[in-house]
Amino acid sequence: MLKFLLLNFVCPRQHTTAFVPSSGRIYSFGLGGNGQLGTGTTSNRKSPFTVKGNWLPYSSQCPITTDNEEYYCVKRIFSGGDQSFAHYFYPQNMVPSDDFRYPDLLKQIWTVNETFVQRLLTFPSGRLPVEIANEIDGTFSSAGCLNGSFLALSNDDHYKTSTKFSGVDMNAARLLFHKLIQPDHSHISQQVAASLEKNLIPKLTGSLPDVEALRLYLTLPECPLMSDANNFTTLAIPFGTAILNLEKAPLKVLENWWSLLEPPLFLKIVELYKDVVVHLLKLCKMGIPASERRILTNFLHTAFRVLEILHRVNERGQVIQYDRFYIHEIQDLIDIRNDYVNWVQQQVFGMLTDIPVTICTYPFVFDAQAKTTLLQTDAVIQMQMAVDQAHRQNLSSLFLPVFESVNPCLILMVRRDNIVGDAVEVLRKTKNVDYKKPLKVIFVGEEAVDAGGVRKEFFLLIMRELLDPKYGMFRYYEESRLIWFSDQTFEDSDLFHLIGVVCGLAIYNFTIIDLHFPLALYKKLLNKKPSLDDLKELMPDVGRGMQQLLDYPEDDIEEAFCLNFTITVENFGTTEIKELVPNGADVPVVKQNRQDFVDAYVDYIFNKSVASLFDAFHAGFHKVCGGKVLQLFQPSELQAMVIGNTNYDWKELEKNTEYKGEYWADHPTIKIFWEVFHELSLEKKKQFLLFLTGSDRIPILGMKCLKLVIQPTGGGDDYLPVAHTCFNLLDLPKYTDKETLKSKLIQAVDHYEGFSLV
Repeated sequence: MLKFLLLNFVCPRQHTTAFVPSSGRIYSFGLGGNGQLGTGTTSNRKSPFTVKGNWLPYSSQCPITTDNEEYYCVKRIFSGGDQSFAHYFYPQNMVPSDDFRYPDLLKQIWTVNETFVQRLLTFPSGRLPVEIANEIDGTFSSAGCLNGSFLALSNDDHYKTSTKFSGVDMNAARLLFHKLIQPDHSHISQQVAASLEKNLIPKLTGSLPDVEALRLYLTLPECPLMSDANNFTTLAIPFGTAILNLEKAPLKVLENWWSLLEPPLFLKIVELYKDVVVHLLKLCKMGIPASERRILTNFLHTAFRVLEILHRVNERGQVIQYDRFYIHEIQDLIDIRNDYVNWVQQQVFGMLTDIPVTICTYPFVFDAQAKTTLLQTDAVIQMQMAVDQAHRQNLSSLFLPVFESVNPCLILMVRRDNIVGDAVEVLRKTKNVDYKKPLKVIFVGEEAVDAGGVRKEFFLLIMRELLDPKYGMFRYYEESRLIWFSDQTFEDSDLFHLIGVVCGLAIYNFTIIDLHFPLALYKKLLNKKPSLDDLKELMPDVGRGMQQLLDYPEDDIEEAFCLNFTITVENFGTTEIKELVPNGADVPVVKQNRQDFVDAYVDYIFNKSVASLFDAFHAGFHKVCGGKVLQLFQPSELQAMVIGNTNYDWKELEKNTEYKGEYWADHPTIKIFWEVFHELSLEKKKQFLLFLTGSDRIPILGMKCLKLVIQPTGGGDDYLPVAHTCFNLLDLPKYTDKETLKSKLIQAVDHYEGFSLV
């Protein structure tokens, strides 16, 4: 007769029991705080200790006792989770103990493996035998079966499963799932889908007994059934709900495992829930009953929240590029402007029950075009809010209110030969003016009407003037060709405030400017901390040195590097020692604190040394771009809004170019011009952009937003092409010879020194 001997019915962790057949005894060790070791105490044991009990080995005689003591012959032992127990027989009914060193294949759980898959595929299309259907159902209805599948068997890696290692062979999972789920075996796919939908996913719980129970959360997205649009609402969404219902501890483990996936595997999960979002938005756009719309809204929230978790994981370690989260179809499926207005209202007034989903809550799905639309929407809102204020306010004579329809414009009057002085004076007199308006520029004494070109010229001239070394406001780094705030400048904060305002105005007026700051500037504007990577961008030699310090494998860092928590800076021909921490000169850099040293160095360069200067720049920038919309941008996206990007498409540039006068696309001069242009090196093409537009970068929306104009000009082969930078206009003499055109174009580009070379 088989009975149970319960050693303990409590909840320990990290303990082991072992059975020795020759003596019939059970030994235990590990944590014993709740008495789970069966030793009669609550002490922990570092080495095996006998579990109390009258143990008897198999095939031995039962001792003769006078007090009728019972003896037990162990059949099988168990230890895991929070308890330990054993199966046993009385001596008169004893049988041999189970020996798990030789596993019985008939007693193992079902798993998805090569043998299982090949056996299923041997059955022809049609109805499956009952026993096979039951095996499929049993396997795909059981979390235990799927968690025991696709294990990393190399070097028994699955035994190392932990919070940072899943023990799963993801390649095996992908290959086996794709072998099993095939169009030619739809009967298998249908059975698997039914088992997942009706039995497995609904029974997933938020509280799990062990990290191994999380394995299916990694492997199930590899099943092709999950990516089938017909199964989004029955499989992908319920599975996403199960992820969201995980308690904090198991969710953190799953996030760790996700962060360690190969990029294609991580991307597959991201693409799955992006596809779910697009599918649901298409259903919403088609028009559905109100009752179903509420259900779809909940489904959308689920998909977006899963993407939000994945995005959070990616932000910590950048498994994939952030733009892989973009959903480019968004603008075609929703009214993005209305969505932004609803989102702003939610930010101000709290949750509005009559608004289903505001996509702006999940800004990581917006691409550059969508975010530009949002920026335009925010500008319109800000301008509308400024209407009443403009009526009530007496503006400076340099800022004149002009009303077009209902929106006021900001008119800036400056003298060309004193552009910085006039602009600073304006700022001093108009600190309460709202700059979030369309900017129109008038150069005093000139009659040009600002249709956009004069404004562009203003940005070009003022930035060139402000960045002139004569002001000493910025330090230029030769190796990176970038600039950063100079803590040795004698200029007051007004000029830094002005540059911030100019950058903000450039964004609000969709004009790119030539500003060679590192990405760290845009991180700080978005309240993100600069890192060692930013130091490597600005000061590559110093960044490499810091990385060498962090990577140094030996313990003799103090002797090898001879560093302390100070930094040496140049100050007008002399050197100064600045302490990175209090009494930093007395704190040597050793292995234990080298990361602290690097962090302090980065903090000094990007924060402490330039705090007052950046604060003035920050205040100026946020005076123009301080709305909610800024929260939607990544640092690199904000950088692209200010200075453009380098996603060149030269064929698109040719396609979008307009012609004036007798020039047209097939004019002989135009044909040889484009032949010459496309044969130029990348650097020469960038120089041409700088020559013609004032910047070697393009708008954030790409070449399609950059329109060049080419017109014929008088003279002949002896004349150079002329660029009218503020209008992207090229005066091109009617060259008839390819070599002459090439020579003159390169000459003009190489000798370009500034605005409007004539």
